[in-house]
Amino acid sequence: MTSAHPALGASGARPDTRWSPRLWGTLVVLCAAMFLDALDVSMVGVALPSIGADLHLSTSTLQWVVSGYVLGYGGLLLLGGRAADLLGRRQVFLVALAVFAGASLLGGLVDDGALLIAARFLKGVSAAFTAPAGLSIITTTFAEGPARNRALSIYTTCGASGFSLGLVLSGLLTSAGWRWTFLMPVPVALLALAFAIRLLPRQAAPERGRGGYDVAGAITGTGALLLLVFTLTEAQGAGWASLRTLGSLAVVAALTTAFLLIESRTAHPLVRLGIFRNGGVARANLTAFTLFGSYAGFQFIATLYLQRLLGWSALEMAFGLLPAGALVALSATRMGAIIDRFGTGRLLPLGVLALTAGYASFLRLGEHSGFATLVLPSMVLLGIGFALAFPAVNINATSGVADEEQGLASGLVNTAFQVGSAIVLAITTAVITAGSAGGDSPQAQLDGYRPALLLVTGIAALGLLVTLIGAVVERRARPAVAAPVPDYRYGPADGLPADRGARGDEAGEASRAADDRRALSEF
Repeated sequence: MTSAHPALGASGARPDTRWSPRLWGTLVVLCAAMFLDALDVSMVGVALPSIGADLHLSTSTLQWVVSGYVLGYGGLLLLGGRAADLLGRRQVFLVALAVFAGASLLGGLVDDGALLIAARFLKGVSAAFTAPAGLSIITTTFAEGPARNRALSIYTTCGASGFSLGLVLSGLLTSAGWRWTFLMPVPVALLALAFAIRLLPRQAAPERGRGGYDVAGAITGTGALLLLVFTLTEAQGAGWASLRTLGSLAVVAALTTAFLLIESRTAHPLVRLGIFRNGGVARANLTAFTLFGSYAGFQFIATLYLQRLLGWSALEMAFGLLPAGALVALSATRMGAIIDRFGTGRLLPLGVLALTAGYASFLRLGEHSGFATLVLPSMVLLGIGFALAFPAVNINATSGVADEEQGLASGLVNTAFQVGSAIVLAITTAVITAGSAGGDSPQAQLDGYRPALLLVTGIAALGLLVTLIGAVVERRARPAVAAPVPDYRYGPADGLPADRGARGDEAGEASRAADDRRALSEF
């Protein structure tokens, strides 16, 4: 959903609507950080064999070079988003970007597997703070409507381009030496940091609530996410039905239950559950989960299929996947105008439909499939799908949210992306392993890839259903959108007075807690 009414900044002033050179510079800095965050998710993959050979690492240890980043990124996003709201978005972004540069340098210089994994985890942690801080800086700097849509379109497509082009850059850099996959981001991050110090807008010090910080919520919520990502990445090796996996999942469930109870009762929650009463935000997070989850699963399948069965080199595979990334990158500056004209309610279902069709098209894979007949059509559909869906889902996830909760909204949607990736990838791996149990013959491999592709296609279809429901809801609600943008924290959507958000006293905080308890009962 989008609005023609500009949002108000934390100070009560309207965000800047003029595209001045300083505003463009701010956006470029934030895009550079987002590109690096997304790049690191996929860039190390092609370099793994070289890393293992050079540092004498086992396959299980190599897995943690990838999983360490995902663990830090996915597990701490909620905390990163809320830290941006409470400590200041600019300060959090600058510190996290500096840590990212330092961790990248460390990863490129170490000669020990444990230190390499630690560097990857540290990079994931820093990304968990730069991603929501950067997104919330955009949503509080650009007015809600055309200006914000254009900025978010450019920003999110830079992230999608980084993820898509990671394999291409990894193939190129690995040919010169795997260490370059770690060292290449260092000068880019330092340059972005230097400009960020000069360009990022300063903000008034965030108000410190008398109730303090939600320490119990931070411990239980972050602990649940960290343990969930860890359990899913380890489940394939430990066994899905093993005591270790089942016990870990039971602890995750207990921590999640405790987290929800704490959030519904505290006056200053880490995650205000009432934010999900904004149907657009709730549907956007569910769509984000299916969007990134299905793509992560597909990329894993395509990588195995092209390299193991068709015998493509890493560089050939990288260039084979290039059309999707190129389409996303080329659309960056145009998507804002397209979204303004057609709206996210139309473009989001179209984007998810294109992604679903791209996965379904790849089901034609065989022992001798070619690039032009199999890979290219799917890559074109995936490029179109991501170009349409990725900006739209980010816009929906932050629309109608007050400035002081933009970090929370940004952290939530980024968490949905990463947790969806971890869960679907873990399930996809299990399906491939079970289906190809017959051996390493081409047919046995296909028997593993096809059901996994069906799973990925089904998850994308679920996301399509969610977007279609959202389009119907938005169309029915459109005649009523003549009044100012409602405050989704406390307002008509909750059946509450629209001015309740203005109350800063204890009664207002008690009402907030009551609203969150009601949201929990409906969760």
